[in-house]
Amino acid sequence: MIDRLTLHRWLYALLLLALCSLVIFARLLPLEPGPSRFPGPDVILALSAAWVMRRPDYVPVLLIAMVLLLTDMLFQRPPGLHTALVVLAFEFLRRRETHMRDLPFAAEWAMVAVALSAVLVVERMVLGLFFIDRVGVGLSVMRLLMTVAIYPLVVLLSASLFGVRRITAAEAEAMRRQAAT
Repeated sequence: MIDRLTLHRWLYALLLLALCSLVIFARLLPLEPGPSRFPGPDVILALSAAWVMRRPDYVPVLLIAMVLLLTDMLFQRPPGLHTALVVLAFEFLRRRETHMRDLPFAAEWAMVAVALSAVLVVERMVLGLFFIDRVGVGLSVMRLLMTVAIYPLVVLLSASLFGVRRITAAEAEAMRRQAAT
């Protein structure tokens, strides 16, 4: 029989996959009659970042990689580049989560903003290096700002609707003890 903690982790991973699938489905629907003037936020990035910063054990790295690779294919981005950079950024955030537990939310928000900004800069540099067509700088920066702006709302909704709250030191210690047995 599967233990309760492992089942809990897998259920949250499946919930994240379902939410990301819902966002992808909504983005694929032809809801706007013409081209949009303002890019919307990348809800998948905001949602994944919020869960990585709150409960990194709920978000397997392969799940993020699969979802982002699928979005690369569906939204016609260069396959794998955005995915690889976001996975690296999220692993950076995952490693910092233990240090961020006691800091205020503004520090977490700034850390996520810096990580996503680094993804944008490196992605644009790599695309420019290989002369690959890319979206204008203004639109890319606007999408980044929109994503960073909705991050607090995503964190609030994740905590209130799905119970994704920061892991406490006692919970982390209990999980370490359980993993050691």
